[in-house]
Amino acid sequence: MAILDSKSKSRPITEEGDFLQIKSIDHVRFYVGNAKHAMYYWWKGFGFKPVAYSGLETGNREFASYVLEAGTARLVVSAPYAPSSPLAAHHMVHGDGVKVIAMEVEDVEQAWRETTARGGKSAWAPREEKDEFGIFRTSAIYTYGETLHVFVDRGDYKGAFAPTYRPFERKAESAGLAAIDHIVGNVQLGKMNDWVRFYHEVMGFRQLLAFDDKDISTEYSALMSKVMTNGNGRVKFPINEPAEGRKKSQIEEYLDYYLTPGAQHIAIATGDIIKTVTELRERGIEFLRVPDTYYEILPERVGSIKEDLKAIHDLGILVDRDDEGYLLQIFSRPIQDRPTMFIEIIQRRGAKGFGKGNFKALFESIELEQERRGNL
Repeated sequence: MAILDSKSKSRPITEEGDFLQIKSIDHVRFYVGNAKHAMYYWWKGFGFKPVAYSGLETGNREFASYVLEAGTARLVVSAPYAPSSPLAAHHMVHGDGVKVIAMEVEDVEQAWRETTARGGKSAWAPREEKDEFGIFRTSAIYTYGETLHVFVDRGDYKGAFAPTYRPFERKAESAGLAAIDHIVGNVQLGKMNDWVRFYHEVMGFRQLLAFDDKDISTEYSALMSKVMTNGNGRVKFPINEPAEGRKKSQIEEYLDYYLTPGAQHIAIATGDIIKTVTELRERGIEFLRVPDTYYEILPERVGSIKEDLKAIHDLGILVDRDDEGYLLQIFSRPIQDRPTMFIEIIQRRGAKGFGKGNFKALFESIELEQERRGNL
């Protein structure tokens, strides 16, 4: 349920109130079972460059943590030292999963004050961490499940990432990943509109798009989704909920294994999806595959595109067009043993949408995976 207090006033979802003035997604932080292994996966699998480390050697007695970057996309993987740690509890319940979606803002105190005044539940009040590299400022509120939105101000901090972190640079072979395009959250049946209202009323986001069970459905399952975005459009958070169907939807499967709402997938942008996906496949990253019949009608459905259609078919890339242009996208299989989180690779050629024309084919391929797992 959305965390809103009695002082919260309802506002039209299309009305903008961009009081946070978010610059960008600062980082996404995973709680994992083994930070070194997770770092190696993102480094060698997806081509993220390790840039910083925090752990026993740097004075951090609670957890080991690595920071990795690909273009402007920054991931942090953290694992606990002690079984009594909150990180250990989170990992025991969820497996590897996103704990923090952090956003860079000008003023963390103002961001915290405004969001909590609008009904957001505080995770921590504005605080400062200091070391020889300056002052690192954060504040945080809760969002769906056990996920946090952390507000970050790096204006007076010149260190590797944050206090206790030190440079940890390794050579990385880039796969062409450049930025986080959007992050999708899964919530329970009937809770999507609560969280849409949360993002509008608490964070000043507006609704960009909406998809119902007629848009995203197959013979067996369906979901509904609404896309929330901040004022400058740099941060986009689609919110999914399951819809009634004959069998279990991918959202229900996620909730069964993650046990609470949480981040379903991160979409990472590339400027050359053919090159990126070719490279990722060679490194062992596994992707979903839609039926070959999808490609028989693709030219008629999307019209002329710059990419080679044979390469699109061979790699299993999906294409969709809207009024602004077209996009290309592909979805990985789950990135851990539990069928929870996955990664989307996306290239936009003008399109502002999320691949509505691909939903049915994508759902059918996901259902095939669910059936193999015995979870459909």
